Amino acid sequence: MESVLSENDSRPLANDPNQERDISMKPMLRYAVALMLCLPAMLAAQEDVKEVEPFFELQSLYEGQRFPSVVVAVDGTVLAFRAASGPVQVRRSEDGGETWGPIIEVGGGRSHLGAAIVDDASGDIMVFQGHNMFRSRDAGKTWASQEVTIQADGLGGVGQTHGSDSGITLQFGEHQGRLLQPARVIPPGMSNDPRWWPYHYNSAIYSDDGGANWTTSHPFPVLGTGEGTLAELSDGRVYYNSRCHLARDAMRRTAWSHDGGVTWVDAARCDTLPDGVRGSSYGCAGGLVRLPVDDADILVYSNLDFVGGHGRGSGRQKITVWASLDGAQSWPVKRLVYDGPSAYSSLAAGRPGTPSEGLVYLLFEGGSDGMYSGIQLARFNLAWVL
Repeated sequence: MESVLSENDSRPLANDPNQERDISMKPMLRYAVALMLCLPAMLAAQEDVKEVEPFFELQSLYEGQRFPSVVVAVDGTVLAFRAASGPVQVRRSEDGGETWGPIIEVGGGRSHLGAAIVDDASGDIMVFQGHNMFRSRDAGKTWASQEVTIQADGLGGVGQTHGSDSGITLQFGEHQGRLLQPARVIPPGMSNDPRWWPYHYNSAIYSDDGGANWTTSHPFPVLGTGEGTLAELSDGRVYYNSRCHLARDAMRRTAWSHDGGVTWVDAARCDTLPDGVRGSSYGCAGGLVRLPVDDADILVYSNLDFVGGHGRGSGRQKITVWASLDGAQSWPVKRLVYDGPSAYSSLAAGRPGTPSEGLVYLLFEGGSDGMYSGIQLARFNLAWVL
């Protein structure tokens, strides 16, 4: 590995007045700020800027189960996945999330959902289940199993996608069209015993042939990591944001790739974004997405915003989103989504020219009966966040 941060990194948090900034403005004032901040990017994308009112809606999609993953197909169909003790399941919406079809089972048997990815070139959707993969060629209506090869990294580790956020198709630079999926290496034998956490590490798997063959990237340069998420910036760099089981400061770990996700450098701690419950070293899976705004790197991140104790996964609540308007250099805005029990989350952005256009989709574990009592979907626009 190129560098390894200490497990016990205890640097003081930056004294950033924006770090804990809440936006509690009235809707019209919030709209004015959103328009002011986004106006340059909007003008670059279109000559006529249409007014956008803040929009937010919360829906319950599943009871029980865990491990949410959400993607938007090239035709705008929104797909909300879940899995835990049974087969991977998915629900589809063809109208931007207004209404949802019945549950569709993907594969069979017990699964740990490994997240989904959309191939923007072919339109195919792939979902991993351990080292198995299922593919849909009709926006998630039907699925077929496919044997795939995942090449190991230089340490012999094979990336698995369990608990990771959804993958992406690279849009910029020389690796345009590459499929890139956050992944993790979990020795020995997928054990989550705390004794083995120091040997866990994140990675990514990538494919240049539409998902037939995959290669495990070089390791993410921080040990004890897992369940990561990533986004590509308009200059072709890839930003990796990761959970860390050993981070006593309860903050996220980050790194960058300049070669389409093959290697990861510049490991750091993000002094703004929490890794689950503050006060716990256990962390929590979060979501990340770049919004499709031309000539702007607007990112949205999701996780919990709650100060609790040191229990393993206890006290998870208050799912929140943060926004960066400068490609992850700063995160000046946050917005509470659900003021109740909540846990893992996944993010996706709507597709221009489809019913999903302009919307952000947050699929998360949570509900009034407990953090794992159901899976909820929040859909909102950038004006609501800002």
